[in-house]
Amino acid sequence: MASDPDAREATLNYDGGSLTMTMGNLKDLFGTEANSFGADGQPKTVSVTGHKRTRVIGGPQTDIQPYAYEFIQWPTNGRANAAGGEPIVMTWTGSEGSWQARVSGSLWELGTFLQKSSPKAVWFHAKGGEGYGPFQKIEE
Repeated sequence: MASDPDAREATLNYDGGSLTMTMGNLKDLFGTEANSFGADGQPKTVSVTGHKRTRVIGGPQTDIQPYAYEFIQWPTNGRANAAGGEPIVMTWTGSEGSWQARVSGSLWELGTFLQKSSPKAVWFHAKGGEGYGPFQKIEE
């Protein structure tokens, strides 16, 4: 028994969140040769304040000096069903009706991502919520 690879769900990470929908819909929306599948890491700086550390209860305290470190934060998304994101309904130019997807992160960040990378006009709304769009990449 064969399964349709376009019916499988795929997650597209972008800066600020992720979009999960069927592979066929991702291909239809972004094209089969899309280069938007991937996001840049964002540099983050973490500052640790000075404090005292006790390794063993009742033991001596050690002074920890303040310091800072930097790292690259890559986009992530929750994998548990409870953390699977907010359900939305999407429509785009040429789609055959409305399609359900899930978004982690804020909806304005999804709109920003679609505005930068979608070759087709896209509209979406959170279930029972306000509509957003159209979003479409403007070629310069």
